[in-house]
Amino acid sequence: GLAQDLKDREFAREFLMAAMEEGVPIQVALGKAIRAMGVKEFADQVGMASPNVLRAISSRHNPTQVTLNRLLEPFELRLSLAKIERRRGRHAA
Repeated sequence: GLAQDLKDREFAREFLMAAMEEGVPIQVALGKAIRAMGVKEFADQVGMASPNVLRAISSRHNPTQVTLNRLLEPFELRLSLAKIERRRGRHAA
């Protein structure tokens, strides 16, 4: 299933990108990918303690951009901004 597929980094990267496009919170999507890979193994890879990784992917906490980028790095991703293209006829508030 999905948990098995998420163990593949390329699949996990595509999953994370699709989740962001669909409006899934980054912490929720990252949580699924990290848990599928194994929290301890993932924490070792990014040089963080397991409890800190779990805290960062918890919806009760607000991780910094630096922390999120650290967690995204194994997937060869990082946070960035993109300009929103407005449709004609819509007015800014």
